[in-house]
Amino acid sequence: MSDLIYLDVKTEKRGQFIDVTPEILKVIADSGIKDGTIELFVPHTTAAITINENADPSVRSDILSYLEKLIPQNGRFSHSEGNSDAHIKSSLIGARLSIFVSGGEPVLGTWQGIYFCEFDGPRNRKLIVKIKSD
Repeated sequence: MSDLIYLDVKTEKRGQFIDVTPEILKVIADSGIKDGTIELFVPHTTAAITINENADPSVRSDILSYLEKLIPQNGRFSHSEGNSDAHIKSSLIGARLSIFVSGGEPVLGTWQGIYFCEFDGPRNRKLIVKIKSD
């Protein structure tokens, strides 16, 4: 299977981590894949995708808070749109993930979840998924 699946992600804040793990679990289940890989791609220059702790929401807020301290929105940037900080944060986190699938489940650690990272919201975004079966 190699078709692209487009998921809609609606963000509500300028900086936000949205747990997309349930949507990815559904994509895997609907595909019928048992073993393979899923590729996740964010086609936006001010958003990203990551895997991190999903048991304690304070971890997500800590990451956002620290990124804002490191790269403040009102920094001295040349880019005229006023969102250079979001571009930098997106580049640091990354726009692509690859996750193994085994037994019809994503191979994640006990406390891991998959997060869409918004750095220039609120916006309507896309998350692209590609499934590769073994």
